[in-house]
Amino acid sequence: MNDQNEDQQDDNKSPVNETPRPTRRQFLKGLTTGAVAIGALSESGCGPAIPPLKTRGAINTTTVCPFCGVGCGQVVSTKGGKVINIEGDPGHPISEGTLCSKGAAGIQVVNNSRRLQKVLYRAPNGNAWEEKSWDWALERIAARVKETRDKTFMTSVDGRVVNRTEAIACLGGSALDNEEAYLLVKLMRALGLVYIEHQARL
Repeated sequence: MNDQNEDQQDDNKSPVNETPRPTRRQFLKGLTTGAVAIGALSESGCGPAIPPLKTRGAINTTTVCPFCGVGCGQVVSTKGGKVINIEGDPGHPISEGTLCSKGAAGIQVVNNSRRLQKVLYRAPNGNAWEEKSWDWALERIAARVKETRDKTFMTSVDGRVVNRTEAIACLGGSALDNEEAYLLVKLMRALGLVYIEHQARL
């Protein structure tokens, strides 16, 4: 009602023989409509280019972040045997797709020229590192574990059956999932270890 009254008042003020001029409200309406039309015409056919997904054609594998004990889920995308992307797993019950700054930058750990990919061995009292094969290292670790267990295994203490060794300890890591942790603790208990711990907390 007020708009119509203003328009009528403006019409009444203008002399009869003058060319009609738009009111201030009509001018602003026309200006707004023109601006919208020009904007729409200038944007037509000039939509933003959408780059192709860098993970297109990659194989996605879910895993657990290796950094701390929270156990956030990650999706690792590989193509041609190389990791090309790591991001949060939205279906993971703990993190629901979010990652901290370390987890989000996990690809820098994988694709890093300074990452060790070979076994380095330093002999007792030595000062130089030697490159060894994984087969050599695994056999040596197994032999040393058996040797230590055989030397320190106790069947009884103060007349009580214990069947244990206190010379070896095991520390699990947060990158282990439930199944791996279960198998690890079963193996350690079978060897007779009593010092078993797991880093799965902040």
